[in-house]
Amino acid sequence: MCLLGCLTVLAGLNPTAADVPATKADFAARAERAFRLAQTRYQTAPSDATAAWQFGRACFDSAGYATNNTRRASLAEQGMTACRLALARDSNSAPAHYYLGMNLGQLARTRGLSALRLVDQMEREFIRARELDKWLDWAGPDRNLGLLYRDAPAIGSVGSRTRAREHLRRAVEVAPAYPENRLNLIEAYVQWSDPTAAGHELQKLEAAWSTARTNFAGEAWVASWADWESRLKKLKNKLDRARPAPP
Repeated sequence: MCLLGCLTVLAGLNPTAADVPATKADFAARAERAFRLAQTRYQTAPSDATAAWQFGRACFDSAGYATNNTRRASLAEQGMTACRLALARDSNSAPAHYYLGMNLGQLARTRGLSALRLVDQMEREFIRARELDKWLDWAGPDRNLGLLYRDAPAIGSVGSRTRAREHLRRAVEVAPAYPENRLNLIEAYVQWSDPTAAGHELQKLEAAWSTARTNFAGEAWVASWADWESRLKKLKNKLDRARPAPP
């Protein structure tokens, strides 16, 4: 996957129209409501670091449903400003570093090849977030570092299969119950033409799937499950095709 694909994964954790066309409008409306609520809290208490990074998170989520680059960039820049304000109040705020990195990813989606200039900043924010709280967002810092290292170019950027594998595995170790983490690892193994390792991880994912359905339940998780179910189906199909034919 090219860098643009990586940034789409990082900044588009909410499913896109291609993933869930029947319910995209519902997911977008929910994100917009959350954005408005967070914006009101932030504007009411602009010196509150927590309100600031929460608005940054809402900007990231809403940008995932933006229908054009102008809107996506505007939301990303608002989120970045809010997270930087939070960091000015509390430089050790793991969520502020994390969502600053995420909004940088959203902005990068609008920049084409010039997005490479933002990758180092994203890496720095995710590393700092991990140093402060590796459990944040179900091992989000390791998850995003793994994706960044997996899909960024190795020449002229931070791409590294070794570091990608390290962080994607670490995300699974830190938060094994969170389906996104193992899905990312399986997709990486498929990308690296290692169906044996991918199949091993797939077995673990499927064994934990029903429990995850119980643990991550409710309206807040509907969009995630639409994405996860689609990706699981695609992975199973790919691995089935990769199996050698019986003699």
